[in-house]
Amino acid sequence: MLREQLEDIEIQLLLEGIHRYYGFDFRNYALASLKRRIWNIIRAENLTSISGLQEKVLHNPECMERFLCSLSVNVTTMFRDPNFFLTFRKKVVPLLRTYPFIRIWHAGCSTGEEVYSMAILLQEEGLYHRCRLYATDLNEMVLRQAKTGIYPLDLMQDYTQNYLQSGGRKSFSEYYTAAYDHAIFASNLKENMVFSQHNLATDNSFNEFHIILCRNVLIYFNQSLQNRVHNLFHESLVSFGILGLGRQETLKFTPHEQDYEELEGGGKLYRRIR
Repeated sequence: MLREQLEDIEIQLLLEGIHRYYGFDFRNYALASLKRRIWNIIRAENLTSISGLQEKVLHNPECMERFLCSLSVNVTTMFRDPNFFLTFRKKVVPLLRTYPFIRIWHAGCSTGEEVYSMAILLQEEGLYHRCRLYATDLNEMVLRQAKTGIYPLDLMQDYTQNYLQSGGRKSFSEYYTAAYDHAIFASNLKENMVFSQHNLATDNSFNEFHIILCRNVLIYFNQSLQNRVHNLFHESLVSFGILGLGRQETLKFTPHEQDYEELEGGGKLYRRIR
């Protein structure tokens, strides 16, 4: 018990130090998953304690960059959860056709696969020319990768299956060029994308959006931080705008549970009604 208490104190000191020195706030991330990832980082850095990691992170910016990459969750795929994109095509696209211009925020975009997925979907629906996709993440390294639109070629077979299951209408290979071991996505998909650093834990609203997508990010936050983010999204969403969440995420027990209605189709898509 005393050892667990000491571990919790060390983690609090580590996260407080990072917040004060670097400005990244992980203090309200879910503790159980946070502990696992911190100990993985400790082993990767050939250290033996949380306090040792704190010293190295605060005195070595390169270590901090590795810490940031390891702690921020960057697991994503193109057309992840195909039913989400299929429901988006069927239920959300008709609503978007009523707007002269459409702003979409991908919050916690990671390496950008879902942003390119959305660009492909909107292009097929004839809407991309009047859309602006804002893709944000706290991790500058993954944002740099997202901007390139280059992904491992060996993933394309799985991505093609997801694309077809999500209602894709063409041959998926039309959207990228194979070069060596990589797939380079078409430059016209990037035309209406804006990539920028944004920290959901500390930063405020920066625009008003018709669509906000934040999928499989909130599960890593504690209840207090989840509530903060839901307030931010509600503030940033137009009336009757759409919020998209991950498969394991919900609006239940949040401050805005009554402010949305779920769209039919079970795709974790919610329309703001108040």
